[in-house]
Amino acid sequence: MTKERDQIIAKIKELKKNPNLKLELKEKTEYFTKLLFYTLFDTDTEVARNIDRLEKTFETLVDLACWETEKPCSKLWQSYLEKLPGILEKLNLDAQAFIKSDPAANSIEEIYMAYPGFFAIAIYRLSHELLKFGLPLVPRLMTEYSHRLTGTDINPGAEIGESFFIDHATGIVIGETVIIKDNVKIYQGVTLGGLYVDRKLRNVKRHPTVENNVTIYANATILGGSTVIGANSTIGGNAWITSSVPENSIISNTAEIKIKKVI
Repeated sequence: MTKERDQIIAKIKELKKNPNLKLELKEKTEYFTKLLFYTLFDTDTEVARNIDRLEKTFETLVDLACWETEKPCSKLWQSYLEKLPGILEKLNLDAQAFIKSDPAANSIEEIYMAYPGFFAIAIYRLSHELLKFGLPLVPRLMTEYSHRLTGTDINPGAEIGESFFIDHATGIVIGETVIIKDNVKIYQGVTLGGLYVDRKLRNVKRHPTVENNVTIYANATILGGSTVIGANSTIGGNAWITSSVPENSIISNTAEIKIKKVI
């Protein structure tokens, strides 16, 4: 029995071929994400003390995730720290967009604490700025943590403007090369994706652009890197769009619904 056990252990060790795959990185990233959220929003959290905690946690993330020695990952913290006030300013605008858009919202505190759409946007904005500094795995883990909690999958590479509103959140997919301008509203089940998946499309714009003041209702699917949804347009629920839409358009899915009274 001992011999068989030793053989199994040896086989597992032989098959573990990813020297950089350390699950501690995932756990530390989730802790770092929580610390960021508390630092920016919680009234009782002492900002200075949490900044120190964030810096120490970030140093651990760098040790775990910075595999290319020529990149000065250790110098990233100060650059990222300087971005936090600007990120918070954008998130406060997002929260105001929720208050203005959702009649069910009772207070601004409810937005920050109870709205999964706001949480998903917050983690996206925090991860997006970090992605710019050349440490891609940590931002990806941050948004995947948010995805797991909210059902909203926003790639940290997407570019999203000010006053963004996501209602209900569940099932939303926003791809890596999506561009969303200002004052856009998106409802549950919306996909902003690519026409097809192919490794050759890496580093190519393969997801749509959404211009200012667009509303996209539930379960609409918008695909393709050259697809542009013009400003001030409304996309109805369940619409399937693979080509550009002019400004000031209303797109609707006109499936016939029959109602029959049964006695």
